[in-house]
Amino acid sequence: MARTRLYRNGVLESEDFPVADTSEHLRDPDATVWMDFCAPTEADLAVIAEELGLHALAVEDAVHEHQRPKLDLYDSHAFLTAYAVRLDAGSGHLVTSELAAFLTPRALVTVRKDDHFDIEAVVSRWNGSAELAKGGTGFLLHGLLDYVVDGHFEAVQSLDGQIEDLEESVFSEQVDNTDVQRRSLALRKSLVTLRKVVLPMREVVNTVMRRDHHLVDEQMRPYFQDVYDHVLRATEWTESLRELVATIRETQLNIQSNRLNMIMKRVTGWAAIIAVPTAITGFYGQNVPYPGAEQPWGFWASTTLLVVVSGGLYTMFKRRDWL
Repeated sequence: MARTRLYRNGVLESEDFPVADTSEHLRDPDATVWMDFCAPTEADLAVIAEELGLHALAVEDAVHEHQRPKLDLYDSHAFLTAYAVRLDAGSGHLVTSELAAFLTPRALVTVRKDDHFDIEAVVSRWNGSAELAKGGTGFLLHGLLDYVVDGHFEAVQSLDGQIEDLEESVFSEQVDNTDVQRRSLALRKSLVTLRKVVLPMREVVNTVMRRDHHLVDEQMRPYFQDVYDHVLRATEWTESLRELVATIRETQLNIQSNRLNMIMKRVTGWAAIIAVPTAITGFYGQNVPYPGAEQPWGFWASTTLLVVVSGGLYTMFKRRDWL
């Protein structure tokens, strides 16, 4: 089932009309039509493709998944691919929803690859800015891109918060290194995925705003500039977070190395202290005569030597922070 809307002179006139009525509505030069399909086949799009003169390659890309974010220009229309994203707060994994859209002078056709893309949120944005509806398809495209880019920005913010929590856990007294490594890897993978969908959006929005392509009018251009600014901020933020995650991982390894060095110093210090009484008692336990053998003062001499040398080593290591 396709969802449809008809705007006439910037006013919402009807909704959910049959797709077959599209050609009749488009006879009016003041009419703008929106159609939405969820997981269609090429056969499902065949009628509207013939009606709007959609290119066969664009229709093929709209049906097949895993397209890169892009804006292709054809003679009669433009073809857009973008991704909405959502961060799973529990696992730190990024969930993506692919969207394709055909943009003609008086029609916008959106094709969702699955039902995870919240098209109702896009419709709510259109309803909330109805005063811009005279912008035609530019108005519809702005609401769509604004929703997608805001989702990118929210995902970056959520990732930033999780990375801050990760930083605090790295420097805590009781560190679960396995958990830190797992979370670092999950966040890094999410940032790589986010970068793949955010970075190309700069070129997409920039192409939409170009005057020589005539995709949007002057009324809507400032609003697309605002979307472009959000894209730039999300891109720069994503790049900085990727570097920060790598730094956190390096810091964790350095902290582990320092702690290992401290442990080795303490173990070595205690081993040196324990070696002294072992050596002294071993010396006095020889089966040959030695100074003080079978004499009380020999026992006290060995005991005093043991205490003095061990205590001296302990004091020296303590002052050097080896223990």
